[in-house]
Amino acid sequence: MVPLIGGILITLFGGLTIYFNNPIFIYMKPTIINILFGLSLFFGKYFTKEPLLKLILGKSLPLNDEGWNILNFRWIWFFFALAILNELVWRTQTEEFWVNFKVWGMLPITFIFTAFQIPLIKKYSQNE
Repeated sequence: MVPLIGGILITLFGGLTIYFNNPIFIYMKPTIINILFGLSLFFGKYFTKEPLLKLILGKSLPLNDEGWNILNFRWIWFFFALAILNELVWRTQTEEFWVNFKVWGMLPITFIFTAFQIPLIKKYSQNE
């Protein structure tokens, strides 16, 4: 589902960039995607009985309810922080810097953030 949404958004923002001959749409795409992910996780708890992250990763990570709530909350803030960071970079740096940041910065930041979640996962893990 996530790749489908990503593909649709890439097509939409790429099309807008070409149509208006303005790269601002490509710059804003990561911001909008990260905000959408953050909002989905935030509002997901109101439409389901448990955190949306648990529905997505529940079979892979056996956490108790408190662990899922904390992990979900952290990912919400992470997505919002990435959106803000993307806005700061594309609005204050050169296009070349932004492209390098998007390619070589966002992915490692995400991996590092994920690695920092390992202690939480260990602490709240349920033994099956």
